[in-house]
Order: sequence, then structure tokens, then C-alpha cells
Amino acid sequence: MRPTLSFLHHDLVTPDGKITSLLSKSDKKVDVTVQVENISPSFLGFSIDQTAIIFNLKSTLAQLGVNATLNTLELSKEKRRAEASITLYSLSPEGALILSLLEEGIYIGKLFAADERRRVRQPIYLSRMFGRTDREGKPLLSLGEQDGKSNWTLEQIDGRMIAFLPLKPGIQTYDDKVRGLIPVLLQALKHPEIKVRELIHLAQKWEGQKRIANHSLLLVNTLPLHIRTVFGRVVNDLLPKGIQHTSASILQPDTFASGNIYELYGDSEEEITQIPLEFYTLDPYREHVFFSDRDQLQASIENPEALFKAFEAAPTPKHHKCATFIVKGEQLSHLSPNDWIQTESTYEPFPGFFHPIEQAEKVEKYMHSQPSYPYLEAIEKGMITSQGILLSRFFPSPIMKRMLLSEQVYGCLKGIYFEEPSRSHGEYFSHEDRSMLLDLAKFGISIYWLDKRSKEILRYVPKPGKDSGMFVPLSKVETFIAATIIGIYGSNLIEGGFEPLIRDLLKGLIEMKKSCTHPLLNPKTPLALVTGGGPGMMSVGNRVAKELGILSCANILDFQTNNNQVVNEQEQNPYIEAKMTYRLDRLVERQAEFHLDFPIFLTGGIGTDFEYALEETRRKTGVKSPSPVLLVGDPNYWKEKITSRFECNLNSGTITGSEWVSNCFFCIQNAQQGLKIYEDFFTGKLSIGPNHPIHYKGFK
Repeated sequence: MRPTLSFLHHDLVTPDGKITSLLSKSDKKVDVTVQVENISPSFLGFSIDQTAIIFNLKSTLAQLGVNATLNTLELSKEKRRAEASITLYSLSPEGALILSLLEEGIYIGKLFAADERRRVRQPIYLSRMFGRTDREGKPLLSLGEQDGKSNWTLEQIDGRMIAFLPLKPGIQTYDDKVRGLIPVLLQALKHPEIKVRELIHLAQKWEGQKRIANHSLLLVNTLPLHIRTVFGRVVNDLLPKGIQHTSASILQPDTFASGNIYELYGDSEEEITQIPLEFYTLDPYREHVFFSDRDQLQASIENPEALFKAFEAAPTPKHHKCATFIVKGEQLSHLSPNDWIQTESTYEPFPGFFHPIEQAEKVEKYMHSQPSYPYLEAIEKGMITSQGILLSRFFPSPIMKRMLLSEQVYGCLKGIYFEEPSRSHGEYFSHEDRSMLLDLAKFGISIYWLDKRSKEILRYVPKPGKDSGMFVPLSKVETFIAATIIGIYGSNLIEGGFEPLIRDLLKGLIEMKKSCTHPLLNPKTPLALVTGGGPGMMSVGNRVAKELGILSCANILDFQTNNNQVVNEQEQNPYIEAKMTYRLDRLVERQAEFHLDFPIFLTGGIGTDFEYALEETRRKTGVKSPSPVLLVGDPNYWKEKITSRFECNLNSGTITGSEWVSNCFFCIQNAQQGLKIYEDFFTGKLSIGPNHPIHYKGFK
């Protein structure tokens, strides 16, 4: 299912319509039928009262003295077409010449839906655009100068914002060569892709007359107007009595310093000094609105209930990929299945390095099949200009990295929210996923996981100085960034009787940090505890940490094998607050990303042995500076596990120069012993490191 991509078209205007028949003709008036094709399904004219739809004549014709009146209109949403009966009449000799030369096939104007709901009513909507530019450095809204503030007046009249544009002295008239230009212009108007309005300026000349209409066309000038964020419309009711603007009254949001000539007619002795404009907002995707201006959206995305509810509106079936781009709070709160782009793409193995052409073709095809692709492409092409967030059922494929990190996209995309890390592996990220998470974070794109287990919004946070990070509850982000990390390694099969010792040890550290001044332990540095996230002793560690107000974290591995055999570690304990997940082929990488400041080992098996060896290696290689590692339990247990291996390495000479690592490991039987070791370390009294004695059991 692919819903209408409303961001491809403006929803207040149609394409230009062309004359399909001339019904009657004179030098003053012509009745024509105009047909408009390929109207966007999102055109609001299909859903509002037709009396609010106006026909906007092309300014090329209006500046040459033609005006238009809409008589009847037939709209067909099914056929995406409109047919209008229009009366054209002349306001000048040039206008009369145009009417005499009119033919079928000439494009003369478009429909505009003056939807009351889109009328700008608050001054802040316009004023916040002053001084801002689009991605090309062009002003979003200004008159004359870059900021535009000093050149017009904003007033709130009858519940709408009116801008009064001051007129420049004099008027515009035509020299004789315009009559030779008109036939060429009319032929050019058969081709909508040709821009002809600028050609008129070749035949215009300025005269220093008073700006008074006297039963003739009056062309007046303002300073150059830039509009990128709204439609403008001349307000006839606020012009001097007896004066009207032509039906070319709409200024489009692609006006660059050219919306400065206005076509007036009528009869009045009052000199015109200003042009009143009202404004209509664009569709949300095109408003050039900054994320910081979206107060309602920012409030909504901090509310887990609002975000989980938004994902409930995603289309079914649940295993299909889908995505939507949100730029305002109202969008988020009123999502329906039709607001998402849904795809069912099948992965085909890529041919690999030795088939570069075929590889590139398949990668491109796979990228185009992703539901986020149309939104990212629209941002790259400038069809989406407002900053917003991407909602995606699954974390976007790493194939999308090229687009996500393009200059246009990362400037517009302020967050990615997803429900599942992977469609094929559920909660578990791939190596490529984690690499992309780091890259996105570096480019300022925030990533959020709507975690069904905890019912919380988790934000991806890189650990400072490390090429890894975790998904952390929003309220704990600062804690995670600044925290000293304690880790617990141990068996997933048994809890043992270690809970009282762990609790007392952590309580003692909390008390110690109140008066300690060490960089890793002081009143301003919070604590976090990391485990493997499974049952058994890992569960004990996470439970105690959470109960004591220590951030409870886990690096969780998918232990499910290819034949779907599940080992006990697959069960996650319920006490985890912050986490990162890994697939089984990245077991070693997962262990490397624990980054523990103070490891604690409990009774454990093969996994614990592996983790012990890694902590030894970290200290030997200098990845981690010498710091104490606690071995909790009976010294005989640790002697059986460690000493024979240490002695073998020592006797064979294979650890010559790094025997000192043994003085980093301390066996304790109670919390007081552990706290004494920590106290000595934090005060610089602990005998630890290359310049201190070796412990020949492999530990002290």
C-alpha cells in the first residue's frame, strides 16, 4: 500500500489549466472553457465549499490588461480534473489585442482553494520567518531587505494577519514594442514549462505619475518580495473604494524578488499607497518550519503514550515495513493507516565485491523499495522543506545510510523513531545497524526505540570516548553519559547467595562517593551497572542496581542458534533500563563494548572465563588503565579457575613483562573487603599496576 504522497504537490493550488474552447468572442470580452488536468488528490478544493475556490489568472496576462471571472466549476476527484467556465475581459488596449488572438491550448491560470482553516491568523507565524533562509540561502519571507522587517506593516484585522506593502513612486506603462511581443507570449503560453513573465519587463517603462486609477489598468510596484513559506493573496476589501486588483491575486511560495508588480483597475481619486496581503499556510511538509518552532510536536514526542498510540495507527500486517514523516503535532495525533507508506520488500543476496555493476543495481533497487525512501528523496529534492521526524516500524536498513547522511536530509530529519530493531532478528541489531547508529548520532540525528518491554522511549546515546552506545530512557540520558560503569559477570544458571554482598557493596559505593574526590567517584558522577541482561546472577545485579537508584544496563546477546535451539541466556531479566542488543555472530564485539570501569566477577562458567580473559587483556594492552577487579567468593574456587593457568603462562615465559596484571585481581568474601579495596584505589594507596608486586596465584 502506498498512500498519496501529498508532499509532491501543493494542496491549495492546481496545475495551470488551458483553454479547450472559445464560446464567444469580442474585443472586450471572451467566454472560454478551461480544463485543468492531473490535479493532486490532496487538493483541498475537493473537500471545501466551491465558493471558496477562485480562479487565479496568470500574471503575464493580467499585467497586459486581461482580467478573468469564474462563472461555473465542475470538479472530479476521481478523474483528477476540473472544467471551468471563465469570462475574460480587457482592461487596456494590450488586453484587447490579447483577446483577439486567443486560441485553444493556451494556459491561462489555475484554481486556488482559499481554505479558511489555512488562513494565517497569528503574527508569530510570519514574524518567525524573518531573517531565515532556505537551504540555498534565499530569504523565507522578506520585502526588499534580507530581514524585511522595516519595509511593511503587519496588522491583525478581522481575525487574520494583513501585511501592508508600501508602494514605490510612479507607475509602469508600455512602449510600442509590446504589441509585437504579445503574439510571441501567447504562443509561449501553450507550453507551461516556459517562463514568460520576465519577458514583459522588456516592454515596460517607469513613469513618475501619481498612482491613481482612472477607468484604466494601473500597474504599481512594491519593493522585491520573497515568499517561500506561505501563499499571499491581495485583499480587495482593504483597497481604496472603487479600486480592485485583477484575478491574478495569488502570490505563490516560489516568489523570488519578482512579486513586485500589482495590477489594479477601477476609478478613484485617492492615490494608492500600499497593497494589502493576507496569507495562507502551505501543506505542513512545505512550510519551511523549524523543529524548534513545533511546540506541540516536541511535547508529543516526549509522551510515550502519544508515540505508542501513533504506531498503533500503522497499517497491518505487522511484519510489513512501513514509515511516515511527521512535521507537526496534529499529524502525530491524527495518524491513520493511509498516512503511512507500506512496502513488502524481499531481500535478495547481493552478488558481492567481484560483480560491482550488478551489486550497485541490486543495492539501488533494494533502497528504492524501502518505505522511508520516498520521504528521504522528497527531502533531497526540496519537496519536503519542514523539519520533522521519521516513524518507522523497523529500524531503517543500513542500505539507507547514504540518504540519511546526505546534507539535505540530516538538516531536515530531527529524529528517527522505531518499534523493532529488525524484521528478521526482532530485538537484535546487526553490526551494520550499530555502525549506522553511531554515524547518525555524529550527524545530530536522534534515534529512539519505542521499547515494548519497558513501555518507554529509549534514546540511543553514544558513550563519550567509546565507539559504542546504548538505548537509554529519556530521563536517564545525562546519567548514562556521565556515569562510572560497574559491571557484574557471572552464571546465568544460578543466582547463588551473592545478593546481600552485592547490595552492601553498591550501597557502600553510594555512601563513599559523597566524600570522594576521584574522577571516577565523586558527588557529581553517577553510577551505572552493566550485565549481560540474562537470568541468574545477571538478574541479581540488575535488580539490586535498579532498587538502589543506580542506572541498570545490559548488553544483550541473541543466543538463538540457526536451528532455533535456545540456551538459557536468551531469557532477559525484567530489571533492565538501558540496553544494547547484539546478534550471535558478534559475541566478541559485544564483550568488547562493556567498557567497565570496575568489573565484579561472581561464580560463572565458560562465558565468565571468556570475560575474565578479556579483562586481563584490557589491562595488559593498556586499553584499560590498572584498576581493581573483584572476584567474589571462596578463594579455593578462584584458585582452581585461575592459578594453574597463570602459573603455566608464568613458567613458560609467555607473559613476561605483564605478570603484574595479577595485582589487579582481588578475591573478596564480603562487602567490607571490596569497599576497602575501592577506598585504597580512590585514595592512591592500592598496590596496583606495573610497578607493584606480582601475585603468584594470579590474584590477591
